[in-house]
Amino acid sequence: MGQLAAALPFALVLLSFAILPGLAPRFWHRRMAWVISGCVALDLLEQAISAGPGAALHGLWQVSLGDFLPFITLLLALYALGGGIGITGGPWGRPAGNLALLIVGTLLASIMGTIGAALLLIHPLLAANAHRHEKRHLVLAFIILVGNCGGALSPLGDPPLLVGFLRGVPFTWPLLYLWAPLLVLAIPVLALTYGLDLYVARREAAPERKALRIRGGRNIALLVILCAAIPLQGSWHPGNVSILGAHITGEHLAIIGLELICIGTSEALTPKAIRAHNRFAWATMREITILFFAIFATITPVFTLLAQAAIPHSPALWFWASGIASAVLDAAPTYLIFFQAAGGNAATLSTPPAHLLQALAAGSVLFGPVTYLGNAPNLMIRDIAARRSVRMPGFLTYAAIMTIVLTPVYAVLTLIFFA
Repeated sequence: MGQLAAALPFALVLLSFAILPGLAPRFWHRRMAWVISGCVALDLLEQAISAGPGAALHGLWQVSLGDFLPFITLLLALYALGGGIGITGGPWGRPAGNLALLIVGTLLASIMGTIGAALLLIHPLLAANAHRHEKRHLVLAFIILVGNCGGALSPLGDPPLLVGFLRGVPFTWPLLYLWAPLLVLAIPVLALTYGLDLYVARREAAPERKALRIRGGRNIALLVILCAAIPLQGSWHPGNVSILGAHITGEHLAIIGLELICIGTSEALTPKAIRAHNRFAWATMREITILFFAIFATITPVFTLLAQAAIPHSPALWFWASGIASAVLDAAPTYLIFFQAAGGNAATLSTPPAHLLQALAAGSVLFGPVTYLGNAPNLMIRDIAARRSVRMPGFLTYAAIMTIVLTPVYAVLTLIFFA
């Protein structure tokens, strides 16, 4: 019973994020930091009672420095660089052009992250289709492919895979093991979207053709440098660095420094017109940063519970269990919980045939679009679309649509890869 009580702050964090934005949106946006801080304080109090105040504070500082900081600085860097690249014109707005943009976005998501790719391409998609009365199908497909599943091919793409990489999973592992599940999911989604788009386009006027223009070359260069440097963490190990009693690996510290330089350079050199065109705002990342800090700070007792739980090592079970948990809660903590439940040894889990790691990684990433809570870009894309006068479905309607569309695909994935 005491261990269940220790996991209460983590549960409160996720329940607050799942319930309050819909139940009391004004209160949530104004008081989110206080609510989440209360959950972290409750966890800190429980740790102080059981292990002492000094140990509780040291544990929080170690998690903040060693786990949370490497994770969040990469997300912030990808967000800053993606928001500094402007795209105008192009073939989008017609069915074939919209299909091409979705394919490009799916591929870019693994290179610059789902947040960066979504922020980069959602504005061109919506602007090119502004003449249409009905474009929700494009936004929903965009959430599935660009905001979630497209990030399946690298740790840069999706937060859960980044968590795995930071815990020792090889950088190229997602590409080798998740490309086929991604393809099986992406093809029917693209086909359905294209068919709906052809039907809708017959009743709409054709948009004016405009030449494709890409601005923000400095941010593209910084993005290339950052994406080339990230994999080096897997092969370069200069040793640990101690800061106020907590430890962080030297490679993580070096990459954090590079990411901060990229953010600062991007902020200083990106023309304001590009940021304005992309409706870039750091406030979008505030909620994500606070949420993930609280998750990292309160998740340790959950690890202890899972280490004692006897979960059957069935790939099909892990695919659906990690997937449903990702859809209802959030993909990154779900991956972390199941990764730990599987033993937490990256070298063992990633060794071929790696069925269990493939199942939990695929479930954590591919189920992300089922609800607005499944992955960080979902809410961001919904808000951007709503600000551009797209009538987005509510939480339950959205979940129902995604469940109907994606459940048959998940069943096929189970039969092909995890049965």
